[in-house]
Amino acid sequence: MITQPQIKKILENYNKNDLTIGTLGGHSALDICRGAKKLGFNTVVVAQKGREKTYSEHYFYKNGKGCVDNVIMVDKFADVVKKDVQEKLRSMNTIFIHNRYFWVYCNFREIEDRFLVPIFGTRSMVKLEERNIPKNQYYLLEKAGIKIPKIFKKPNEINRLCIVKVAEAQRGYERAFFFANSFNDYKKKSEELLAKKIITKKDLQSAVIEEFIVGAQVNFNYFYSVVDNRLELMGTDTRRQTNIDGLLRLPAPEQLEVLKFVKPKLIETGHIAVTMKESLLEKTFDIGEKFVAITRKEHRPGIIGPFALQGAVTAEEGREDIVIFDVSMRIPGSPGTMFTPYSAYLHMEPISYGERIAMEIKKAADSDMLDFICT
Repeated sequence: MITQPQIKKILENYNKNDLTIGTLGGHSALDICRGAKKLGFNTVVVAQKGREKTYSEHYFYKNGKGCVDNVIMVDKFADVVKKDVQEKLRSMNTIFIHNRYFWVYCNFREIEDRFLVPIFGTRSMVKLEERNIPKNQYYLLEKAGIKIPKIFKKPNEINRLCIVKVAEAQRGYERAFFFANSFNDYKKKSEELLAKKIITKKDLQSAVIEEFIVGAQVNFNYFYSVVDNRLELMGTDTRRQTNIDGLLRLPAPEQLEVLKFVKPKLIETGHIAVTMKESLLEKTFDIGEKFVAITRKEHRPGIIGPFALQGAVTAEEGREDIVIFDVSMRIPGSPGTMFTPYSAYLHMEPISYGERIAMEIKKAADSDMLDFICT
């Protein structure tokens, strides 16, 4: 495990007046680069060959336009942990912003043990997003006193509509989730997916069977500032998913016909900015503060910077409540959060995640606190 003294030593050797903000080429890289560039930082993207043009051409900085200053090309994303890539990043005084791509395409242990580049955020926490490891996101949510769906330990316990959260066989990071309202329904649908090799027995055995929450789905996107010791609500959004979004656009009779030939999939393809009524804001901040507190207790130094609690607003017994069923312990994937009003209520103008991260790094550098926000 890379230690905090090692990271602190690297940061002490950095030129604080010539810092670079870097990330992996996907997910939220452009949002990160735009924010960094706006605050005067250099930017670098580690891009995979065949997927580099977004960064090396379309948004590469030239003639006063674009937000990507440098591109480091690798054969595959996992090569970011190679010694020569790390040396390039450190030579540029890089602070690395981890995103979903970083953790999906690289090995958790390699990032924790071998990636000797300062990461903005808590590198040891992101693996807790995975549902098949001890003391994961469900454990933290329960310990924090945040409401979550009922989890069924065995398929034969299913007595209501559930979503079975199982990974795809081909792309383990993608979802082959399916719905079931009874044990027989679970058996029928899982056997069909197994027969088509969409999922594996091993993945099915480790899948989470979660009560399906009927409510307005909302992702609550936060930023915890270590420098200011303050929780901020960056914005709220909801997911666009294929092919479920297309199915839901059809009238009910046509949905039933299509479902004879097409099975629903919940593969994330984008986000839509949404707003909440103000009466929900106190509950939103309350669950965010509870989550920050439990991470600081269970995983020091706790959450740093961006994170999201993803769930639904339900109407129960004449009142609204928030139920959380997913956690992102790094920058969420939606650059559209800035188009909701919540960051502007605090900063007097809309602030993107990339810009807010850059603001925190700049303030930490000026206050000699980089080792407080980087791990």
